[in-house]
Amino acid sequence: MTTTGEDHTRAPTGPWWWERRRGAVLDVGLALASAAECGAEGVPFARDAGVPLWLGVVFGLLAGSVLLVRRKWPVAVVLVAVAVTPAEMGLLMGVVGLYTLAACELPRRVIVALAGMSLVGTMIVTFVRVSQDMARGDLTLGDWFVPFAAVATSLGVTAPPLLLGMYVGARRRLMESLRERADSLERELQLLAERAEERAEWARNEERTRIAREMHDVVAHRVSLMVVHAAALQAVARKDPEKAVRNAALVGDMGRQALTELREMLGVLRSGDSGGAVRRRVEPEPAAVPLAAVGVAAAEAASKAAAEVVVVDGPWLSELEELVGQSAAAGMVVALSVEGELRSYPAEVEQTAYRVVQEALTNVHKHAGGAKTYVRLAHRSAEIAMQVENDSPPEPGSASAGLPSGGNGLLGMRERVVALGGVFVSGPTDAGGFRVSAVIPAV
Repeated sequence: MTTTGEDHTRAPTGPWWWERRRGAVLDVGLALASAAECGAEGVPFARDAGVPLWLGVVFGLLAGSVLLVRRKWPVAVVLVAVAVTPAEMGLLMGVVGLYTLAACELPRRVIVALAGMSLVGTMIVTFVRVSQDMARGDLTLGDWFVPFAAVATSLGVTAPPLLLGMYVGARRRLMESLRERADSLERELQLLAERAEERAEWARNEERTRIAREMHDVVAHRVSLMVVHAAALQAVARKDPEKAVRNAALVGDMGRQALTELREMLGVLRSGDSGGAVRRRVEPEPAAVPLAAVGVAAAEAASKAAAEVVVVDGPWLSELEELVGQSAAAGMVVALSVEGELRSYPAEVEQTAYRVVQEALTNVHKHAGGAKTYVRLAHRSAEIAMQVENDSPPEPGSASAGLPSGGNGLLGMRERVVALGGVFVSGPTDAGGFRVSAVIPAV
């Protein structure tokens, strides 16, 4: 389990200004050690200054205990360390104070200024102390040793804690930045997961709607024609046995076609193979052969205009005459007119155009039995247009053979056309009939 910025910035658990108890324990220990050091060094300081020993010890204890507030006021700790440098005390306080100062979030110029003060103070004190030792004869080295000792001591006391503190501070800031980035990435991943779940739910809903539409298109038209032929078969069974036999054969053929299409659809749904069997269409002239895509809409394509969907094999516009012939065989007076030159279209375009005409003819069988119907198809440069219009039925208000209607046919046609960027219009005509029109882009 990773630690994020939110985990790191939780409420402090230590007393006062400490974030953790162990930090407070560490600072208390350092303050005690520094107070003990300064108190011990206060004895020689009191002797040299000519003050009582207890006063020097108390001064050292108070000065050394300032290290307790190093995390809250590091500047004060460094200033006190610089102030007591002439008394030759506070070595631990100066080193720890410089480290804390360099590691905290203070402006760089402040850190450099205080470090310079500490460096200069230590250099001066060391220079004076070594010079006095040389004068007393405690040291017999050359004159070069005095500045060398002053520079080396000041750098040795100032540079290491300063550089270490700058490194720790930079590393701490880097870790904070990484925690913030990790927290931001975690939130983004959570948001992406939520969006992916929403897209998946949307895709499932779209797939259910599409399957219902496909089932409606496959079943409604065939069954409607079967009901119409069954009604005609019942009417002519005794008067014209030969016609009754033909109608019975048509009913059987349509039933077999409906079962075949249902088996194809159910087979695709069971296999879930997006690269399943497809069927080539026979073109009147050489052209690109479209393939009927078989698969489930991917969640990642949910933001596109139309998702990939499972499409049952076919149908094609080349089968439109057969579709019209089936309606004519069922007793409908229907006329088909085609404008423009037949050419190749994407599979989705041809299937949608076919389904629109098929559903419109099914609605005529349901709601306007016996009405004359006109099917018009126009091949244009950048689009394909279709229109199915029927006259007023011979007996207004009567549906052919009492066929039921679920009210989903027009809605399904509109969804199909709009999904491809087309326009769909339907409604009654002034003559009492009904018209269904659709225009679909050819690309």
